[in-house]
Amino acid sequence: MAKAADRAKSPARTSVWLEGKALRNGAGRRSDQPSGLDRERITEATVRLLDEEGLAKFSMRRLAADLNVTAMSVYWYVDTKDDLLELALDAAAGEMNLPDVDSITPDGWRETLRELAEEYRRLLVRHAWVSPLVGNFLNIGPNWLRFALTVQNVVRKTGLPAKKQTGAISAVFQFVYGFGTVQGHYIARCAAAGLTPGEYFTEAMAVVRDHPDVEETLHSAADMMEARGGATVEEMWELDFTVALDLLIAGIEATLKPGP
Repeated sequence: MAKAADRAKSPARTSVWLEGKALRNGAGRRSDQPSGLDRERITEATVRLLDEEGLAKFSMRRLAADLNVTAMSVYWYVDTKDDLLELALDAAAGEMNLPDVDSITPDGWRETLRELAEEYRRLLVRHAWVSPLVGNFLNIGPNWLRFALTVQNVVRKTGLPAKKQTGAISAVFQFVYGFGTVQGHYIARCAAAGLTPGEYFTEAMAVVRDHPDVEETLHSAADMMEARGGATVEEMWELDFTVALDLLIAGIEATLKPGP
């Protein structure tokens, strides 16, 4: 009963886009607050700090110091750290280049789906902090909604029956989410170690290659690794992503074919 009462007093947070805060931009700001500060500048600084220092180190105090203002000045524009992270998440989504769905030819859905998958992957790799936040928020800011609507419209053009379209979206974009998350976090880990992805991979493989617990697995995978080729880690990523995405698109095509 106590927990229910607590929830009644403090309702669960939904989204900055649903709580009447999205259009707020320092209304009622006192005259002694710093000029030149607005929500757009605060959001841009948030994205930059998250890129440079990561999600774990981000704080309102750190942001205020970067902007050379007091933490209270920031709170004139956002109520909470979560509100600001949600705004930054949508700002990052706005970097994706989305196709004009109306111009897609009947057979053009395959290439357009690949383009959307690659845009989403690049976003996750470019901003490693995006992937954990995607799971924390509703992602209903204008840029995320634009992306979701574009994906839905492209999948409709495949010809899949309506009951299978959300499954197709899940297959493709949950794969991209997982792939982009691993790649983005790997690159961030390399940067933190002061190594390139190739250098990190070489050092890691040298350490584990002769370890008895992983020797059998590495030996078993040796032929696949050799067949995959690729002179760099980046080339291996590109090949794996392309092959996996091709298989998913082939699965959609196979579903469209009439059964025996």
